[in-house]
Order: sequence, then C-alpha cells, then structure tokens
Amino acid sequence: MQEYLHPDPWSIIEQGFDKERVKSSESIFSHGNGHMGQRANFEESYSGETFQGSYIAGVYYPDKTRVGWWKNGYPEYFAKVLNAPNWIGIDISINGETLDLNTCTAVSDFRRELHMKEGWYSRSFKAVLPTGETVSVKAIRFLSLDIDEVGAIRFEITPESGKVDIHINPYLDSGVTNEDTNWDDKFWETTELISDGNQAFIESKTLKTNFQVCTFMESQLFLNGQNLNENPSEEKEKLKVIHLYQKTVEKGDTLTLYKFGGYTVSRNHKPSELVEAAKKSLTKALDMGFDALLDLQKQSWAKIWEMADITIEGDIKAQQGIRFNIFQLNQTYLGKDSRLNIGPKGFTGEKYGGSTYWDTEAYCIPFYMATKNQKVARSLLQYRYDHLEKAIENAQKLGFKNGAALYPMVTMNGEESHNEWEITFEEIHRNGAIAFAIFNYYRYTGDYSYIPEMGLEVLIGIARFWHQRANLSQAKGKYVILGVTGPNEYENNVNNNWYTNYIAKWCIEYTLQQLTKVMDGLPQEYERIIGKTQLTTGETDQWKKVSDNMYFPYSEEHKVFLQQDGFLDKELITVENLPTAKRPINQKWSWDRILRSPYIKQADVLQGFYFFEDHFTTEELRKHFDFYEPFTVHESSLSPCVHSIQAAKLDKMQQAYEFYLRTSRLDLDDYNKEVDEGLHITSMAGTWMSIVEGFGGMRIVDDKLSFTPRIPDQWKSYSFKINFRNRIVKVTVQKTKSEFLLDGKEEMSIRVNGQKLLLTPNTATEV
Repeated sequence: MQEYLHPDPWSIIEQGFDKERVKSSESIFSHGNGHMGQRANFEESYSGETFQGSYIAGVYYPDKTRVGWWKNGYPEYFAKVLNAPNWIGIDISINGETLDLNTCTAVSDFRRELHMKEGWYSRSFKAVLPTGETVSVKAIRFLSLDIDEVGAIRFEITPESGKVDIHINPYLDSGVTNEDTNWDDKFWETTELISDGNQAFIESKTLKTNFQVCTFMESQLFLNGQNLNENPSEEKEKLKVIHLYQKTVEKGDTLTLYKFGGYTVSRNHKPSELVEAAKKSLTKALDMGFDALLDLQKQSWAKIWEMADITIEGDIKAQQGIRFNIFQLNQTYLGKDSRLNIGPKGFTGEKYGGSTYWDTEAYCIPFYMATKNQKVARSLLQYRYDHLEKAIENAQKLGFKNGAALYPMVTMNGEESHNEWEITFEEIHRNGAIAFAIFNYYRYTGDYSYIPEMGLEVLIGIARFWHQRANLSQAKGKYVILGVTGPNEYENNVNNNWYTNYIAKWCIEYTLQQLTKVMDGLPQEYERIIGKTQLTTGETDQWKKVSDNMYFPYSEEHKVFLQQDGFLDKELITVENLPTAKRPINQKWSWDRILRSPYIKQADVLQGFYFFEDHFTTEELRKHFDFYEPFTVHESSLSPCVHSIQAAKLDKMQQAYEFYLRTSRLDLDDYNKEVDEGLHITSMAGTWMSIVEGFGGMRIVDDKLSFTPRIPDQWKSYSFKINFRNRIVKVTVQKTKSEFLLDGKEEMSIRVNGQKLLLTPNTATEV
C-alpha cells in the first residue's frame, strides 16, 4: 500500500520527485471536464517511464479481437478509448540543454497538487540541468467546465543561477499511440496541419469509426507579467506543429507561457467547421484570459460541491478519500450529453476500453440521482433505450429471437465489444442491473414518465431474454439458468448462480407489473408499445411460468442460498487462512486454481441482498453475510462498498469502516497495485453509497426518504446532502444526535430510525 500522498481535506499533494512514482501520479492527478480529460503528464519533455494519455469523450476505435473471433456470436472488436493528439506539450531548452526531469542532475522542491475544491492541477520544482544551470518552474493547468472544449496552462520558468537563453516551444502532436492495443494498429490518420500566427490546428480522424477531430492551441509569451506580443516562428513535422519562442532571461526574471488548447469533434460540429469552432472557443478563452477563466472554474466547482460534498470531521484520510472520489466522478460525467456514459477508467487510462459496463446502473446512477437533478440520471437511462435495437441484435447473434434483448457487457455504441468469452457470453446478469436501474430511478425520483416513454420497451426486451435463457429441468421440475458467470468472476460457466436466477425472476415480475400499470393508467401508450413490440398475452403467460417456477440452490445445513450449484463441493477454506504471500490470488495463482477455489472476487449473493434488501429479513442478511464475506478476497474495486453498506446495517461498524476506507482510498493508497493503469471511476460511486446508504442508512421506504444513521468510532461527525424529488435535505450525524435540514418552502415527511419525522423548511430538526 502506497503512502506518499500528503493527507489534506481538499487537495491531493505529492512532495518530492521519485521516478518510480511518475506513472502512478499521472493517474491520481488526472483531470477532466466531461468532454475531455488527461493524465497528469508533464508539459515538458520527459524521457523516463511515463504513460501519455489524453482522451475525448465518446471517441473510440473498434480494435479487432485477438481471440475467439471465429466463434458464432463473438464480438468482432474490443472498443478502445483512444489516446488523442497531444495539445499540452511544451518543449523547453535552457542554453541548448533540454529540460527533462529524468536527466536533470538534481530535482528539489518538487510539489504537485490536485486542488479538488477549485478544479485545477499544479506542479512546481527546482532543477539543475546537466550543463549546470538551475531553473525554477511553476505550472498550473485546468480543463474548463464552462468552455468545455478548452484547457488552459500557465507555465513559468525562472533562472536561478544566471542569465540564460530559453527556447520555449509549445506544440501539437498527432503521432500518438495507445498503451492498450490488440494488434498495434494505427488508430489515427492526420489530414492537415495548420499554423496561423499564435494559433495552430491539427485535423485528424479515427480509422474505421471516422470521428473527425481538430486539436488546437494558441499561446502568449510574458516576461515579468508583461505581454511580449511576439509571434512565434513555426516548424512542421509530419504529425506535429511546433511554435518556436526564444528569449534571453536574466537571473530572477520570470518567463511565462500561457497556452490554451483542446479539441473540437465531429460528434458536436460539422466536420467542415471544426477549425472554425476551435477558433471560436479560443476567442472566448483568450478574451476572458487565464485568470478570469480560472476564477470561473472555481465558481463552477463551488456550485458542484455545494450539492455533492460530504464532510467528515475527525478523520482526514477518510475526508480526502471521499472528496477525491466525488471529484473524479464529476470530472468524468456531468450529464450534459445522453450519448455519453461512464467508463470504468474515465479519462485516466485505457484498461477495459474506457467503455460502458453494468457499473453505471448498479453503482453510479444513485450518486447522480442524489447529487444532481433527475435529468442527469434520466440521460443515463436514455442511453440504454437508445441502444435497445443493438441489444436485440446482440441477442440475435447468440440465437435469441422475437425481440429478446441482451445488453452488452462492454460497449461504446450499443454493440457488444468485450473479448473474454466467460464474460461476453456468460455474465448476463448485467441485463438485470439495467432493469433494476429503471425501478430504482422511479423509486427515487417519482418520475414515472420514463417507463411508458422508453423504459417499458427495455423491460420487455430484457424479460424476453430471461424467458428464453431459462429452461425447464425435468429432474428438478423448475426452471434453471445454465452456463453463467455471476458477479463473482472467479467462477465461470456455473449453473444456477443464485443472483442471476433471482434477478431474472424479479425482472420478469417487474415487467409484468409495469405492463399492467401502463395498460390501466396510460392506455394509448400501452397500445403503442404493444403494437411496436408485438407482445401477446400468450407470451407473457409463458414468462410467468418461468418466474413462478425459478430454481434457487439452497443449503439446509447452513440455511443460506448457495452462490451456485456445487458451491459446497469446494474446499471451504476462509480467506483468513489464506497466507498473505498468496494474495492477490489473481496475480499469484493460475486461473484453473482460482476457478476451483471458494474465493469470491466481489459481492455475488450479497449483491442480490443489496439490491433487494427489503425482500429479506435482517437476520437472513446476517446469515448470508457471515457465510460469504469470509470467503471474499475483495479483489474487485466494486467489492468493498457493498460489504461496507451491509456491515453498517448489521452494526458491524469496525468492518464497515474498514471497507469504507478501502473503497475510498483504493486508488490513493493503491490497494490493488495497479493505479498506474488508471483510476477506478465507477467504483467511486460505491464510496459515496458507503456513507449515504451505509452509515447514513438512506433508503426509500413506503415512498418516503428514510434514514438509520450510524457513525464510525473514528469520526466526530459527517454530513451530506440529498436531492430527493427536487427537495434538498442536509443530514448531519454526530455521536449523540442526527440533524436534518430541509431547503425549500414546503414541509416534508421523512422517517428516521423507523419513526415519522416532519421537517420544516430551513429549520434544523434533531433526533
């Protein structure tokens, strides 16, 4: 576990330069604005080990799969988020020697900071070059939330050892490659390089998908705060545009380059107008100026934090952890564009293809529902509706018919693009998470309109899939679902995974309920949907047979549902008896050995108890938690949060706290020793859930907001806000009392510890 980051409630701070930490810090200090994002690469040249990464939302490449492509139904490609042309680069030489921290003879006073409250990233250091010159550098950059096609850099150099000749050369470079590629394909084609005074543009397009992108920049040079109004000379290479500035600078004077840059994309503009759109964005930014644009950035982040912040008193590492998670979630997705979704790595790396997983519906939607308005969560649901036809095509490729829909495990455009057979074909429980998100959205927001407008068609497609995927076992006299992978990916091709069977049954029942509700209340919508889907009562009768007669493996000995058939045939050695030298097992064991072990990667049966908590008693949850958690190795980023929530409900507060700390600092402390590959964005929403649903005990009970507050021993207090049906409630929990404050004009009834509580606007109510 790494511990080099300085604890701070509002910032991530690294002090001291260590080449071994560069790639990890590039991930941790990543920044984005929903439209684009980038790893925290140095602006100047760096010849050491680095992972260069700049990414544009929604831009991807269909990289042909390496294995399995000959199998019927197998995805032809794995969608890759693309490393985009580099706009941040600034080559610097001092008296002819390149400034490169990897070759400098000494680096001191190195400090970098990701200021989460205000939304900017800074870096400063003093370096001695091989030729003996000493310079001090200060750099700050941010990606604007308000002009989201633009990022801004202020880069300052101050000679410390005497007068020097400084060449400072901002550039654009489309000669980029991906860390994550199957065949080392060329992903980009550069079509034009343009240089015009202080501005430069590179037009390029992605191969196969034909996304057209204009990468742009404009620079200004200042000396001791005075604009030199200099036009640079230019240099063009095959894939690069460089602007050349040269200045002799006295000891103690400061040369400053302001660089504005970013991307315009054919997703948002006509391809023929990308350069013109770039010029307009540059004009907006330059007219405002760096300082004013930064002030606006601070204001915009203040608005986000006003609603999204969670405060923790008495535990600075826990405080830093939750704010880091909330910050990264908002950098990744702001809900402005329903064509976009939330990739597991966001803008911080390329693993998993940067694509959409079931993580969005299972973990992220609750965060966005509660911290923003319902339109944001509705956009995420619309994304799935817009991809319904592709989900039906995905199912057809596997032999399903009649409009059955199988949503992809991984996607950028609705097509399945995951290339591991045991997940692509078998991890079908993802369909259930999408249906649950529809239920969860209505339960939380009270907005039923999504279901007749879009959601019911999605539910019908999913129910058709489950009906066809189950088959009647003559031996059991029940319907079974064979050959699946549940949420626990350490067991593949199992029969009757309890969670999969349970959510399949629930999906069918929920769809039937909604069909009746729409038929009774919205007959015109019902007729439209029935006409479009060609659904018949004969078909729904067959669905009901499946849901009424679903098989669930159960142990009479242990009084628990079994994770799947044959789970008790395993050698049931708990994790506490597994030597630490053998952990993590996904890095120490063969896959064969993992599959035969009882070890659970993340919540599986307990995932069902999390979704459907109200279907079971607290004592049933306790039995299942006590049985399955000891076999859980928590080697998925999605694991600790669910266990934290359930441990809190069971008053296992020390366990709940430990799980919370692990999920909140998963990347900051690099628990899984992989942070250099990028951050775990979607699991960060689980961190928020660990506090709000875990310690805060937030639920919807009988259509009302309900809380059962608890507090870890390590904390003095914590607080959060909830936007529930456009009513904002602030909850503050202390050792001896909880306080509820309603913002608005009308009273609101909630439940606290099972008792009704009437909140009066703008008046704190204590329990």
